[in-house]
Amino acid sequence: MANASLLTLRIEGMDCGSCGIKIENALNRLPGIDAVRLNFLAQILTCSLDESRTPRSRVEKEIRALGFTPFPLSSPDTPEDRDTPDSPPGSDQGEGCGHKHEHGHEHGHEHEHENGHGHGHPGGHAHGGCCHGDDCRTEGRKTAGAQKAIPSPAAPAWWSTAKGRQALVSGVLLAAAYGLSLVWPQPWMFAAAALIGVLPVARHALAGIRTGTPFGIETLMVVAVAGAIAIGETEEAAVVVFLFSVGELLEGIAAGRARAGIASLVSLIPQTARRRRGETIETIPADRLAVGDIVLVSPGERVPSDGIVIRGDSDVDEAAITGESTPVTKGAGAPVYAGSINANGSLEIEITRAAADNTISRIVQLVAEAQAAKAPTARAIERFSRWYTPAAMIVALLVVTVPPLVLGAPWTVWIYRGLSVLLISCPCALVISTPAAIASGLTGAARRGLLIKGGQALEMLGQIRTVSFDKTGTLTEGRPRITGLFPVGADGDEVLVKAAAVEQGSSHPLGRAIVAEARSRGLSVPEAEDRAALPGKAVTGRLEGRLISVGSPRHSSPLAGIGTAQDGGADGFATLPDDVARTLENQETAGQTVVLVREDGRLLGLIALRDEPRSDAREALAALRSLAIRPVMLTGDNARTAAAIARDLAIDARAELMPDGKRAVIADLVAEAPVAMVGDGINDAPALAAASVGIAMSGGTDVALETADVTLMHNRILGVAELIALSRATIGVIRQNIGVTLALKCLVLVTALIGITPLWMAILADTGATVLVTANALRLIRFRWNAMPA
Repeated sequence: MANASLLTLRIEGMDCGSCGIKIENALNRLPGIDAVRLNFLAQILTCSLDESRTPRSRVEKEIRALGFTPFPLSSPDTPEDRDTPDSPPGSDQGEGCGHKHEHGHEHGHEHEHENGHGHGHPGGHAHGGCCHGDDCRTEGRKTAGAQKAIPSPAAPAWWSTAKGRQALVSGVLLAAAYGLSLVWPQPWMFAAAALIGVLPVARHALAGIRTGTPFGIETLMVVAVAGAIAIGETEEAAVVVFLFSVGELLEGIAAGRARAGIASLVSLIPQTARRRRGETIETIPADRLAVGDIVLVSPGERVPSDGIVIRGDSDVDEAAITGESTPVTKGAGAPVYAGSINANGSLEIEITRAAADNTISRIVQLVAEAQAAKAPTARAIERFSRWYTPAAMIVALLVVTVPPLVLGAPWTVWIYRGLSVLLISCPCALVISTPAAIASGLTGAARRGLLIKGGQALEMLGQIRTVSFDKTGTLTEGRPRITGLFPVGADGDEVLVKAAAVEQGSSHPLGRAIVAEARSRGLSVPEAEDRAALPGKAVTGRLEGRLISVGSPRHSSPLAGIGTAQDGGADGFATLPDDVARTLENQETAGQTVVLVREDGRLLGLIALRDEPRSDAREALAALRSLAIRPVMLTGDNARTAAAIARDLAIDARAELMPDGKRAVIADLVAEAPVAMVGDGINDAPALAAASVGIAMSGGTDVALETADVTLMHNRILGVAELIALSRATIGVIRQNIGVTLALKCLVLVTALIGITPLWMAILADTGATVLVTANALRLIRFRWNAMPA
């Protein structure tokens, strides 16, 4: 729609999936409305609206007619102002694409940087995986205009809500009818209480019928109350109306508890910040901070927005953001996150993200989008409920008519029993059973630094049978250090300086390690010209007109055998001397990563580096095995180095894999059973996209937050096992909810048919089931898993 704009509303009273279905059905019937998306847990509606065909006031009127209260969160904006479907909300399309010259070595780091941004930086190279997996795998991103995560305001007192007022009115009417009946017993008193109490429900039922939801709970209630009055059961009719109102209120309170889980993250951000301007320190609202502002954070205060420490040292508690229980020491140059607590020292921080775009805001946004995306089980339940309720009404009609017509049974008895069947047929508890569990699981994960971007990913994690790990920066620390320098055609310092000149500006761990070593020795590192990277092979540049290359032995010299390796590629051909080849073999067998430094094809020397496994790697792999998960390491490093790391960690390894090779291995594994791939979220993009679930290691960086299906904010791979355990617990809660709901309905159905279930018990069973499944789902917010390694 050329004239369409994005409309975002908060819908008070939308507390279950059935509520969302009513609103969606109503809006889809209006002209000029498209891409309706509802997140009932966040109470957020977004849609594409052409006001020349349907004014916004008409949209709000339809929502009010269904019994909900819309509040504007945004004015309809122009198409040009909206985020496009392919760009994440709140981020520029090219965000995260400003990487400078990435390392091209395939040895020791399997990050071939195929991310498709096509930079023109010196040494840059085409990236080919900056998609979010196939078809932008997070469902919340598939629809245009995905909403910003706007936290709902503080929940009002229950008695001030529409549902609260209706419960109070129906309760007062029931009490008044009962009190009057003690002194003046008249059946019409309870009938009047029932009719007055059911009037708002009847209005909503008529609106639902008119807008495409004829079989909602309101319709069932009106029919049941009218039938009960018709057969003289006026007291029960009034009780049913009251219990229904109380059930709706309790459902809203339970949903509010679920919403409060993720919204509590927003409360971590302080309201004010102390900004330094020259010699002046001023206190301003935190949401007025701009990128580049300098703020002061004293011990005990929270960091007002994401930034970098420019002065001071302190321990910072990041538990609420990353799930890391131990405070992290921060000094100059260290990143800090909004909402983290400064423990002991004063810090000066340069703001790198405004309030609307800081890590907490982005987490809330992503979790809201994930909650809005329906999980497979939720979609299946919704499809089931569409025919379940009409079928139940037909069954109720048969219960009412067949015994009297066929067997000559009393009409009043079977009308009563049919009404009980009608009340228990409401699908609310069934419809909410899955979304409530998924939302609670997503919220609980986010509060532990496990950012899952959709219910589909959360469900799939529970089916994973193999987890594939990238090596450098995932299983290892990603901070290699030089362990050996072996000059051949030059002295050691010259080899190091020329390698550092080419690597200068690289963001790859090996490149940074070489540059850091040169600087630690006090060597002057010149600037190389014409730097370029050959992904997975080498990085090159020119010094004083000579071509310097730092590359993998497998690609600058594909080893055919000790002493007979040929040096091929752009540098020409030469044979590695026997002593050099033996050194290379010995270093790699010991687990070192070796790069060859050349000048115009002439070998200058070898540099050996070592990247140690993460401190939690062994524990994480053991935890996965305890869950019957098979861990595998996929690396672009040479086979000997990979074997050394694999022996150390007791993990299967596949080495010397280019990005396409990793993707092919993942595809083969996926053909056998669901597979998770754990990588850095950029360089392993092809494999992440091919996996059943892609998991990015990250300290909360932009690219990692926007890539893969899951981000480990705390950067601990033990979180992978916790993810799988949480997913299995979530699937377990979903099964419990569905099982309990169906079992309770079947029980009441049987008892209703044999005449021992009164109407009030039927409605109590239905509303009780709704509250019960919601409360059961809320347990996932407090989920705790203690690894028990095998």
